[in-house]
Amino acid sequence: MIFPGKTMISSSTRRVANTLLTFFGALALSAANPALAQARDPGAEAFVQAKGQRVVGVLADKGMPDAQKKQIFRQAIDELADVPRITNFVLGKYARAATPDQKARFTKAFRTYAENVYQNRIDDYRGEKLTVTGSVVRKPGDVIVNTTLSGGQIKSPLPVSWRVLGGGQTWKVVDVQFKGVWLAITQQQDFVSTIDNAGGNIDVLINQLQKGGSGSR
Repeated sequence: MIFPGKTMISSSTRRVANTLLTFFGALALSAANPALAQARDPGAEAFVQAKGQRVVGVLADKGMPDAQKKQIFRQAIDELADVPRITNFVLGKYARAATPDQKARFTKAFRTYAENVYQNRIDDYRGEKLTVTGSVVRKPGDVIVNTTLSGGQIKSPLPVSWRVLGGGQTWKVVDVQFKGVWLAITQQQDFVSTIDNAGGNIDVLINQLQKGGSGSR
């Protein structure tokens, strides 16, 4: 649930690139091979259209007081994203090693950090309208929904893709792509690298998030 841009934690560029190349290679193969390609998923598209637009709409509302906007934005994120799943994912190999106390502190720190990065990144683009342009079914219950963000100060539509898992009334976003970067994947690489460099000490990451989470971009 993290947007690209200026992060407060150093990243492992090579590993991120390899991960993204693998991910996009799978998507390209599916699109190029009719035997592997599957139909669009209207349910996933409708979910992203409704919930994604709500998030964008909240941030685009210039008349809403900041305190109210923050509260409504948090509610909108809960409706849109699988926050617990993303929180566990970004810890990577350290998710199982974390103690209950560490998990509790990380969850709180990451939530604040992630919300601010999401809000700052979307607000940077200052779009007002989210439009679904299609979707790719990777497998049943796992769909990439493609959209564009437009209006406001955006001169030309900005592509944004959403990976959603679920089905029926249980869809949830688990990753978002802005300008070719899958955010949760990138964040996992950053976080794991930080913990690796700290000799496996998860508290180092938690402390960094607590110090920089309120104002990071």
